[in-house]
Amino acid sequence: MAQQRLSKEETLDRRLKLIGQSCRLFYSDDPVKILRARGQYLFDENGTRYLDCISNVQHVGHCHPSITKAAAAQMDLLNTNSRFLHDNIVRYAERLASTLPKKLCVFYFVNSGSEANDLALRLARQYTQHEDVVVLDHAYHGHLTSLIDISPYKFRKLTGQKEWVHVAPLPDTYRGRYRENHPNPGQAYADTVKDLIEEVHSRGRKICAFFAESLPSVGGQLILPQGYSAKVAEYVHSAGGVFVADEVQTGFGRVGSHFWAFQLQGEDFCPDIVTMGKPMGNGHPLACVATTVEIAGAFTANGVEYFNTFGGNPVSCAIGLAVLDVIEEEDLRGNALKVGAHLKDLLTELQTRHQTIGDVRGVGLFVGLELVQDREQKTPATKTAALVVKRLKEEDRICVSTDGPWESVVKFKPPMCFSMDDAKVVAKCIDRILTDISASGLRLGKEDI
Repeated sequence: MAQQRLSKEETLDRRLKLIGQSCRLFYSDDPVKILRARGQYLFDENGTRYLDCISNVQHVGHCHPSITKAAAAQMDLLNTNSRFLHDNIVRYAERLASTLPKKLCVFYFVNSGSEANDLALRLARQYTQHEDVVVLDHAYHGHLTSLIDISPYKFRKLTGQKEWVHVAPLPDTYRGRYRENHPNPGQAYADTVKDLIEEVHSRGRKICAFFAESLPSVGGQLILPQGYSAKVAEYVHSAGGVFVADEVQTGFGRVGSHFWAFQLQGEDFCPDIVTMGKPMGNGHPLACVATTVEIAGAFTANGVEYFNTFGGNPVSCAIGLAVLDVIEEEDLRGNALKVGAHLKDLLTELQTRHQTIGDVRGVGLFVGLELVQDREQKTPATKTAALVVKRLKEEDRICVSTDGPWESVVKFKPPMCFSMDDAKVVAKCIDRILTDISASGLRLGKEDI
């Protein structure tokens, strides 16, 4: 029976009563009630269209007809426990294997990026028989207890750092310890991990894994310096640990030039474990861990069966296969490369006219615009960034958000069908808003931090 649609106010009132208050909405002061979507666009209860620059989960576009068709067809035929034999999981694993280095050939399917990272931690510990984990500062790897423990972005607000967790400096060449003018920032930042490992060993502890997003997102849409990952992997392997690449945010061609963001570090670099999630099912809960025969073998040898009731079920894998088809058929990697470069060029041009733009960085459709109060001091312009986000939503119907340690980075991770015209509109609107802010003098003052 069709139910009467609630007004925006009624929906919000009921949500506040029924849903945990820690589950925050975008634009919590004035939420947008979205009723439908298509491609890179969202539509509210009044039919107003919003340009979506946030939803990296809807990787190939909201409600893509090929994805919904594949999901409905398989749902109509069979959806059952993953422990029954079925073709889809095998076909999907083969397709994923074709995108990865040959040694990453064993797959475990789960339901979310958090589940994937938790399983990766279990695999690493079983294989190495060590406990300690090295992570990057400001990292976020998921909401399970095990992952809060290795996510400085979260644990610093809670119970603090566990003795088995060790935090390495974020390889930020804009405002970090080693910057763009350093002759080899990749080596320099990798050496901070080496020093940290030596410190851990001096205390009689042993390294299990180095965990890192291939492109740190919560850290501020960062691009790792060249050579960093390969050197870190060398140091971690020497210590008896494994390298885990978290591709939950950045996998499946978002960087354009490659299918996986870790491949930006060069052909000679290959992680020992790769985790993936968000874009995998275009909004359907689908995630995965890819690893080596050796690591998988050690996990099997512990004698404890691993199963995941829903992970890799026939419907999930049908959707996953359809996503891969769309990426290829619509050349979405090529689109990400072309449109992302254009967006960066447009924002870089704005930087020449707006002193508050401290840095423009990114690759493919993973782009960050860092706002500062002072270019020399690089003082974060947190309030300015929040104001830009607010005005883009209210005046231009463009949805963006902020990230970074000071929430001063306006981030762009739109659906991969984001267009050249979309990029032009976004840049034009940001130009107007920053011009207004500068003219009104709202950007000034240390209180912006």
